[in-house]
Amino acid sequence: MTRRDALLFVFVGFLILGTGFTQSWNSALLILNMGLISAIMALGVNLQWGLAGLFNVGVMGFVALGGLATVITSMPPNAEEWSVGGLRVIFGLLLGAGTIIATIIARRRMSKGRARTFATLAILIGGFFLFRYVFDGGVEAIEAVNPASTGYLGGLGLPVLLAWPMGGLLAAGAAWIIGKTALGLRSDYLAIATLGIAEIIIYILKNEDWLSRGVKNVVGLPRPTGVPYEIDLQNNAGFVERAAGLGLDPATASTLYVKIGYSVLFTVVLVLLLWLAQKALNSPWGRMMRAIRDNEVAAEAMGKDVTARHLQVFILGSAICGIAGAMMTTLDGQLTPTSYQPLRYTFLIWVMVIVGGSGNNFGSVLGGFLIWFLWVQVEPMGLALMQLITAGMSDGFWLKDHLIDSAAHMRLLTMGLVLLLVLRFSPRGLIPER
Repeated sequence: MTRRDALLFVFVGFLILGTGFTQSWNSALLILNMGLISAIMALGVNLQWGLAGLFNVGVMGFVALGGLATVITSMPPNAEEWSVGGLRVIFGLLLGAGTIIATIIARRRMSKGRARTFATLAILIGGFFLFRYVFDGGVEAIEAVNPASTGYLGGLGLPVLLAWPMGGLLAAGAAWIIGKTALGLRSDYLAIATLGIAEIIIYILKNEDWLSRGVKNVVGLPRPTGVPYEIDLQNNAGFVERAAGLGLDPATASTLYVKIGYSVLFTVVLVLLLWLAQKALNSPWGRMMRAIRDNEVAAEAMGKDVTARHLQVFILGSAICGIAGAMMTTLDGQLTPTSYQPLRYTFLIWVMVIVGGSGNNFGSVLGGFLIWFLWVQVEPMGLALMQLITAGMSDGFWLKDHLIDSAAHMRLLTMGLVLLLVLRFSPRGLIPER
């Protein structure tokens, strides 16, 4: 990393520090924590696009799977729901998987012809109705149990830190399934396929109440060990005394302490993933991936299995996005399926990668911090600017109301402007690939 690159990171650091001095340290730490998570997401997308040239527009789906993994891993199981329908749901899912496997085996063992077609239809139709009969009965029984507060199976009750690698594993499993079917497509078709699959994942989270409570949300997710609850700190006499010594009230001090705890954990994860990504980038495997990205035909002529290598990097990048999704859900303390929007969890991550520098891991991290800072701060800055511009106008004047109401759109305007400026004056990003 050059001196110029280091100065860019220092500049972003000063922006976050300036938020602490001019607004509040709670706001600054929140920007820092979400910036760390966004940098991890950008790192995962950069592995796919910057290293292999894979146009994945389904980032949102893998982030959501990481959030689901947090619920499945860390929430306690709901005994009553399991007793009335848990085993039936599991058995129904096994029947569905068995139907697919039986269809594949039948088609492989039978020769082409009318008999194979009829056998395939018989297995699929019969398996589908059997699956729905078993599965739907279990789902109805589960969702009927106290739907106002639970109505879902719950999780395994394990420490929440285990949910972060589990989020990566769940996203990697989904990426393997998607990659086996979609990576043979041309880049534009791959983008359409990943976008559609991401929407399917979100649709499942919103509607399968037995799994994720749907739009009713899962709240009260546990915190990592070492990150206490604010109320416990406020009831701790020693902590209250230390806070008073720093001139802070207990409520403010407790929120700062918790956010700093998350910052430390997130920084450790980011540094570890960045180190691993750099090792991969500079390894023979990384050089091979760049060669495939630059000229697939030549790489294939040299005996490289392009599709297999694309599958590898697609799984790795998706797993990193899944880890980031699990971390974000842990920070929020709840799973909210309706909050997953393509604008935030796909478009914005791509802006981070492009602005930071596609193909450069440090550039992606820088883009994650810078774009997230702008995403958070531009709207209040825009509102202040509009209020300044309209200061001489009378209240109720149509132009004043219109300009102030338009301040909410400053985010999108700024993202587009930043993207255009970077593509015009630094098309390879702020920290380009070297």
